[in-house]
Amino acid sequence: MGKTDGGNVCNPMFKKVIKRKYMLILSLNLKESNEIFRRAIIKAYFEPELQKMDYRKSLAKHPLITDYGLTAGQDVLHLFFDIITGNDYPDGDEWFTIEYLLPYSVKLPDKLKGPDYFSTIMAAEEKHFWRHRELIRFKYGKSKKLAESLEFMNQKYVDLVKALCNSSVIERLK
Repeated sequence: MGKTDGGNVCNPMFKKVIKRKYMLILSLNLKESNEIFRRAIIKAYFEPELQKMDYRKSLAKHPLITDYGLTAGQDVLHLFFDIITGNDYPDGDEWFTIEYLLPYSVKLPDKLKGPDYFSTIMAAEEKHFWRHRELIRFKYGKSKKLAESLEFMNQKYVDLVKALCNSSVIERLK
């Protein structure tokens, strides 16, 4: 036995066991670690940079994504980050999907439907929204392409809003 200290046994081996009992060992699989990494990149870089470009927190709710989104201008189109898509890929830490959501159950002209523009997403009973999804690859191997990805996201937002304005969809929402 070791020395005593006021009736307690001071054994170095005993102390290590106690310390380890309170230590939390976190073991993540690839899916979980990629989601944490993607969320960190979004929260630390993309959201603050978009806010510098006059985007603000959106009040719109996405039917599938629980995090808040961002919007700019007239509050018509809302941008959401999908960190779940891509979990099954080994290079899943290099990209995420961004979703541009038109959270209104309106009729769109045929020229705005399809992979280049919008597809439907069910929102609630007999309601649907419109969305456009883009894959954002912000890292290629060891080089980061954050600024290029940010510019692409913003330009796509501007292009989609312009297409909505040109088709008079925004006028029908007012």
